[in-house]
Amino acid sequence: MLFSAVVWLAIWQILYMVIENDILFASPATVFSRLWTLVGTKAFWLKTAHSLWGITKGYLLGVIFGTILAVLTASSKLLYAVFQPMLSVIKATPVVSFIILALVWMQKNTVPVFISFLMVLPVVWANLSVGIRETDEKLLEMAKAYKFGIGKTIRHIYLPSVMPVFLTALTTATGFAWKAGIAAEVISTPRHAIGSELYNAKVYLETADLFAWTLVVILLSMVFEKLIVYTVSKISKRVAKEK
Repeated sequence: MLFSAVVWLAIWQILYMVIENDILFASPATVFSRLWTLVGTKAFWLKTAHSLWGITKGYLLGVIFGTILAVLTASSKLLYAVFQPMLSVIKATPVVSFIILALVWMQKNTVPVFISFLMVLPVVWANLSVGIRETDEKLLEMAKAYKFGIGKTIRHIYLPSVMPVFLTALTTATGFAWKAGIAAEVISTPRHAIGSELYNAKVYLETADLFAWTLVVILLSMVFEKLIVYTVSKISKRVAKEK
C-alpha cells in the first residue's frame, strides 16, 4: 500500500515537472499544503459534514427503498413487471439529466440527496432481488416442512443467502452515491458543500484547491465504503453464528 502510494506520488510529480503549468496541473507539494490549510479552517469541516450528511442520507434512503422493492418484486411477478422498466430507465439515463430535472423540481440543497438516492436504489434492488430469487429452494422447503414461520425463515434461510450479494450491492452503490452526489453539488452549487468548492475552484482556476477537494472526496468515499463493509460483515458473521 505504502509502496503503491509512493509510486503514484512520483508519477504525479513527474507529470507536474513535464507540464510545468500550475494552472493546468498542480504539484503534490502544493496540493497537500493547500489541503493542510483547508483542514485547519471551520469552513472545511462545515462543508465536509454537509456533503457527508447529504450523500449518506441519500445512500441510506436508496438502500432502504431498494431493499423494500427487492422484497416486493421478488415475491410478485406483477410488481416486478411494473417496476423493472422504471428502474432500467433510471440506470440508463445520464445522471446529469436527473440533476437538471431535480433543479427544476426541488431546492438546490435537496438535489444531492435525491440524486444519491436515485443512483443507489436500482443497484440495491437489482442485486438483492437476484439474491432473494436464487435462495436455495430445498432450504425453503425444509423451513416449510419444519414450520419455521416467516421470521425464522428470513433469519436462518434468506439472510445468510442474500448477505454476500447485499454486501456487493452496498459497496458498488457507495461509489455511485459519492460520484453522483458530488456531481449534483457541482451543478446545483448548494451552500457549504464540497461540490460547490470544486465548482468555485474551476471558475477561479484554483487548480490546487480542485485537487485538494478531489482528494477529500476520494478519502471520504473510501472511509465510507470501509465502514459499510465492516458493519455488514459483522452483521453477516453474527447471523452465521446464530444459524
